[in-house]
Amino acid sequence: MKQLKEYTIPFVGLKQGLHQFEFQIENTFFEHFEYDEFNASAINVALEFNKKTTMLELQFTATGTVNVNCDLTNEPFDLPIKNEIFLVVKFGEEYNDENEELLILPYGEYEINVQQYIYELIVLAIPSKRVHPGVKNGTLQSDILEKLEELSPKEKTIVDENEETDPRWDKLKNLLNDK
Repeated sequence: MKQLKEYTIPFVGLKQGLHQFEFQIENTFFEHFEYDEFNASAINVALEFNKKTTMLELQFTATGTVNVNCDLTNEPFDLPIKNEIFLVVKFGEEYNDENEELLILPYGEYEINVQQYIYELIVLAIPSKRVHPGVKNGTLQSDILEKLEELSPKEKTIVDENEETDPRWDKLKNLLNDK
């Protein structure tokens, strides 16, 4: 995958200490990853970049909204998201990103691309089941919700005691009542 240059941070020229970076994420960012689950997105990612003598510490914080379709009604709605991840970058003989909280860059590297970490930060903030807030509090009026209510299973009516039943089933019902 091609790296987007606006998410590449050259850390060689930075002084030791804390640095702040801001990224505005919209749907064009997700098109690069061929991820089309969002109708629209407006997310602010703040990166706190702490450069130390032997390592780098990156604290990502994402806040904003994504417009998604409800899993029950398919109605679009704005889903607020908030997520954080912490990443430690050390230097070694070869590139290694097997650990999700530790990245090892080869000696001599002078920049780091953070686009994959931003992507994972946002996608992992989305709940697996997305339900419109109007469904939860009962204020959403939708044809789909009415049809779901119509087709939902209803409580069984009480069987009349005088109604004749098969005696074999009566014996089985007695097993439930025996203690």
